[in-house]
Amino acid sequence: MKNLKYLLLRRVTQITILFLYFGANAYGWNMLSGTFGSSVLMGIIPLADPYTTLQVLATGFVLGADVLLGAGIIILFYMVIGGRAFCSWVCPINMVTDLANWLRRKLNLDKEEVNYRFLKRNTRYWIMVLGLIVSAVLSIAAFEVLSPITIMQRGIIFGFGMGFAVVLAIFLFDLFGVKNGWCGHLCPLGATYSIIGKTSIIRVEHDHEACTACMKCKVVCPENQVLHMVNKESIMITDGECTNCGRCIDVCDDDALTFNIRNYLKK
Repeated sequence: MKNLKYLLLRRVTQITILFLYFGANAYGWNMLSGTFGSSVLMGIIPLADPYTTLQVLATGFVLGADVLLGAGIIILFYMVIGGRAFCSWVCPINMVTDLANWLRRKLNLDKEEVNYRFLKRNTRYWIMVLGLIVSAVLSIAAFEVLSPITIMQRGIIFGFGMGFAVVLAIFLFDLFGVKNGWCGHLCPLGATYSIIGKTSIIRVEHDHEACTACMKCKVVCPENQVLHMVNKESIMITDGECTNCGRCIDVCDDDALTFNIRNYLKK
């Protein structure tokens, strides 16, 4: 079970969060209510997605102090501790894209040279900015209208309907189109959390001496460009695009990768 440790922990976390949202709507639980855009924890603590908050602010709408506080809490958590962990430990779409990429490997569909020919990873940053501009022009939170994260959450709680087509499209895009296409190239939330989490203290550390260059870590990593140090040097991954998913640690038979606390005195 070693090679499934963090994968199973992530699935338990993601499913538990969705279950709590479902329970809040179906049974009136107050442990976690609302949406991924704006929630309340234990009926007291406000939580708000930073990118959603920015979109609403861009529309000119005046937000309440609780929403701004909620966005601040989330920013502080991921900036100090979590890094880009929202994408791999919280976001429900991650389960869909992970399944697609697992099937890609099983069906031997990975062709990196094709992926990067027409779609770059920095596209998500342009989409992030574009979402804010469109929100300001149309006076509506643009990405939230089409967000597959929101669609999947509402689908699980209220039933999917046509929203299932959006989730299916992402699955097929990641399976037959671009490897890690949605999360790694297009999602503006991923771009936002990459920026926010760049300074976080929990990081994956690589031990060059233990590494045998099997490259299993690069095969499963959704952001394998952050593993540039593998078989080269013993350093931590400080790139904000690392999702802290732990899959590289799971599959490493050499124990050359592990989570550790970041030393800010070293690069």
